[in-house]
Amino acid sequence: MKTHSFMLTFLLLLGTVSGLTAQSKILENCTLNSNVLNSERKFAIYLPEGYENTDRHYPVMYLLHGMGDDQTGWVQFGEVQRIADTAIREGYASPMIIVMPDANTVQPGYFNDVKGDFNYEDFFFTELIPHVEKTYRCRAEKQYRAVAGLSMGGGGSLVYALHHPEMFCAACPLSAAVRTGLNKQSVIDRYKTKGMVVTEEEIDEWYKKHDILKLMETMPEEQKNAVRWYIDCGDDDFLYEGNSLLHIVMRKNNIPHEYRVRDGGHTWQYWREALPEVMNFVSQTFRR
Repeated sequence: MKTHSFMLTFLLLLGTVSGLTAQSKILENCTLNSNVLNSERKFAIYLPEGYENTDRHYPVMYLLHGMGDDQTGWVQFGEVQRIADTAIREGYASPMIIVMPDANTVQPGYFNDVKGDFNYEDFFFTELIPHVEKTYRCRAEKQYRAVAGLSMGGGGSLVYALHHPEMFCAACPLSAAVRTGLNKQSVIDRYKTKGMVVTEEEIDEWYKKHDILKLMETMPEEQKNAVRWYIDCGDDDFLYEGNSLLHIVMRKNNIPHEYRVRDGGHTWQYWREALPEVMNFVSQTFRR
């Protein structure tokens, strides 16, 4: 009886230790040196339960923060680790790596600069993604790579998937910053404060590349099924109009997508509630 009791205790302890070592992990301040941006860049990464105990390669979702946040926004306010752990353990989502880059250092935003002096989009595709896929066990095919984000990051996820449909199987913008017009003078004034001159012609050329509604309207027929789209915006959100127009444009142009309007505004509570649905949507895409 003593031997049996000892073995039972030992196995229980072994299971407890194993469970502890298999926990998910968040690394908040990963860095890489960027030649494109001429600076050190930070990103946070979520590694799912079991990552450190196996040789398995995982699908990856790039999750973009909004204006005023950095790579820690989804970690601290979005509670990404708790939400992802629950979704994966309950079978609602596939185990995946989640990468959260910082787009709020030097200047905010996910796009290349009007003047071409700070090209964040180039950094994202030529440096960040290759670095992540070299450093972590990601499945490096389009079928296992998704992008999502909120507000400014929602706009970023839209443009990234529109510019690079060969890179992502799914895109999930939440409360996305969809421009319904452009105040050229505000852009000119912003550059003046930096001691720089920007012309209306330069602004027009930049806007053509980032006008989400126009990019959807002119999408080539062969691209319409290249990315699975999931769009979500609250009925009280100040960005509701742009997201509604986006939905209408996509319907008129026969671009398949899921469109959700829920009760809520431009808040972390709304985005925390959205994240499990996003993870479920991209997981269904990974499994196709």
